[in-house]
Amino acid sequence: MVRESWTSRTGFILAAVGSAVGLGNLWRFPWMTAENGGSAFLLLYLLIVLGVGVPGLLAAFVIGRRSNRNPVGAFKSLAGSRVWTVLGALCVLTSVILMSFYSVVGGWILRYFLESATGAYFAAPETHFASISYGAEAFGYQLAVLAATSLIVAAGIRRGIEATTKVMMPGIVVLLIGLAVWAARQPGAAQGYEFYLRFDGTYLAENFLAILGSAAGQALFTLSIGSGTMITYASYIDDDRSLPLDASAIAVFNLGIGILAGLVVFPLLFSFASGPTEGGPGALFVGLAGAFASLPGGRLLGGVFFLVVLLAALTSLISMLEIPVSFLVDEFDLERSTATGGLFALVAVTGGVNAFSPAVFTLFADQLVNLLLVLGLTGFMVYTAWVLGPAAIDEYLKGAGPISRPLVVPWRYAIGTVFPAFLLFTFYADVAALVGLAAGRGLLVVTALLTLLLLVGVARRSVSDTRPQLNESAD
Repeated sequence: MVRESWTSRTGFILAAVGSAVGLGNLWRFPWMTAENGGSAFLLLYLLIVLGVGVPGLLAAFVIGRRSNRNPVGAFKSLAGSRVWTVLGALCVLTSVILMSFYSVVGGWILRYFLESATGAYFAAPETHFASISYGAEAFGYQLAVLAATSLIVAAGIRRGIEATTKVMMPGIVVLLIGLAVWAARQPGAAQGYEFYLRFDGTYLAENFLAILGSAAGQALFTLSIGSGTMITYASYIDDDRSLPLDASAIAVFNLGIGILAGLVVFPLLFSFASGPTEGGPGALFVGLAGAFASLPGGRLLGGVFFLVVLLAALTSLISMLEIPVSFLVDEFDLERSTATGGLFALVAVTGGVNAFSPAVFTLFADQLVNLLLVLGLTGFMVYTAWVLGPAAIDEYLKGAGPISRPLVVPWRYAIGTVFPAFLLFTFYADVAALVGLAAGRGLLVVTALLTLLLLVGVARRSVSDTRPQLNESAD
């Protein structure tokens, strides 16, 4: 079966940015920012996106383009050890878990977009959200969003994913800019900006570990790294593209849209709701619904806002679904339409559990996904640095410009040491918090370093078996 590719760099970047932006910036970002001290969270999030996210994107890009396969196929074709194929399988599992709760939120957004025409959520926003967020109706809207996503993915890379995101992404940006200008004129805008942008060093120092884990998880969530999305998308890239340039562009676009979303959400929460204390998964729906209810033309404004969020949700769901679809197409030679239909049925079941159970939804959306994404990206980095090694440098340099070429060796060793150590530190900090252990920073550092040494040891032992496959891939 002939494998598709992107028709242009613009198409690839817009699709990747669409995957990165999604609900991570418009739904999860305000929620996580509100629960983690506002500007304190924002600072760590920005540093992690630029300092860890861009190198991590590059690692995923190198694996994807080097193999021209899905995550499972990538590690199977490049690695001589089954240990690394397990990492590819983890990507497929993570994508299914992501879709399982993400599609529920997509259903909420679709419903709010439709209800904006009547103002159905205006009278009692909190009560309304509580009544529609879980149950049979939530499941029905979830299925509608999954069906739309499946139709786009089934149409293929060029006619489905690329064509759709080329329309959706400019629309999202234009509408967000308009909403940000409007939000700046609301009565509580100054308070919202202060919470969001004024740095609070005391809060950061007192809650550093908790904020760090949340910021790392959010950064990986919004950039779509750790789940295999960028491995899959990069597998459709031509060899003449500059991977460092593309990774930087995607990260910058993602940051810009995320910050822009905050400039919309927080002024409105302080103007028309009780501020960011209305946290949790429903923050977007409860706080902002009240804002639109109190404004002239609120139905129109609500419709525009939830249209933006709905488009963002679809662009992310498309990228998530493409991971297991590409796996079934590449590894089992299934028709794209057949693979998409089978996965629609699977996620309808796993997502249905989330649609009916708030406890399962919270576990998936707030805790499990952070841990899986951190583990995934740690594996990508160690594999790229220590297993691919020189082959990774060769792949990085294809199409690279004069600015990025001198950075290739520092990049390789940073993703093999410093960055995975940092990610493992946040992973163990999150696990300790989840199970209620009071682990000190020293213990977390030692545990992270020992784990990294173990992973590097496994990687180095597999190099001798990997080398023949690497040479064949290079040929």
